[in-house]
Amino acid sequence: MDPVVWTAIAEFWWVGPTVIGTGAVGWLGVRGGRRQRARRVAYDAARLDVRTARQDLAGARVAAKIARAELARVQAERAASRASAADVATARQRVQQAQHDVKAASASLRAARARVSATRAALPASSTPPEQLPLAKLIAQHEAVTARWMSYETDAAKAIAFPTLSDGSHPSTAAYLTLQSEALRLRPKGPRVTAAEFAAYRAAVDRVERAFDDAEADAWRIARAAGTAPRDLPGPAPASTASAPWTVVAQNVIARSAESLSRATEAAAAAFEQARSAATSFSTDTSRKTEPSDPPRASEAPAPESPPRGGDTPPAWPVPRRG
Repeated sequence: MDPVVWTAIAEFWWVGPTVIGTGAVGWLGVRGGRRQRARRVAYDAARLDVRTARQDLAGARVAAKIARAELARVQAERAASRASAADVATARQRVQQAQHDVKAASASLRAARARVSATRAALPASSTPPEQLPLAKLIAQHEAVTARWMSYETDAAKAIAFPTLSDGSHPSTAAYLTLQSEALRLRPKGPRVTAAEFAAYRAAVDRVERAFDDAEADAWRIARAAGTAPRDLPGPAPASTASAPWTVVAQNVIARSAESLSRATEAAAAAFEQARSAATSFSTDTSRKTEPSDPPRASEAPAPESPPRGGDTPPAWPVPRRG
């Protein structure tokens, strides 16, 4: 080989390992960054909610100031007889509504700050398995609501008892199905998810859960009024125990059937025993009646009649004797 080539190799041998090492470090960094974002996505979404709540509160305060200024203007025009009392009342109602909006926005901001604290405390560790990460847990929560609804679709007993949950035209069921389709549309399709996407999907899942609770409660109310609701179930069951009450119902039915069968068997045995006793007593009485009676005693035996003399027939009337 040419000495120049050997010289170049000796001078630049470090280029290859450097490139390989740089690529490996970059790949590990990208992978670590993705996992870090997956761990922090709920926390980042909570912080995004705080920023959004602050903006909403600022907007509500501005709207309240505008409403108060409008009320002052209408009151001034009322004093100049250019506005009516109805205009003043309407402006005052707008001020009250704006103040309510400020209070609601302030409460939302406090709730968002509390969520930030909660998500910070529950931030997953670096060794957390993928199925315990925030996005996977949120998808599992969504799937649990879907499973609760599917139990009413696939179980024949529930479908008969609660027909409204299978009727898409029923108002509460239609609202649930609409929000369910929206949540499915907002579900992230890949592992990369931003804080805004996670926050939107989380809000959609919360709306779906509340809508299904309302639809289930409505279905139970209608079923109770129609008399098709199972009496052994006090009300809608939670997601984790949705199938347990129906198992309890089946067990109760089996137990009652066994108890009824046992009672029927005991009654039949008692009736058979009574019939056998009656037959035995009847046969005893009959045998006693058919047996020959004891011969009468000598003192109790009737006097035998004297046979006719000479074989003559007795007279029909007595003949008096002489002397």
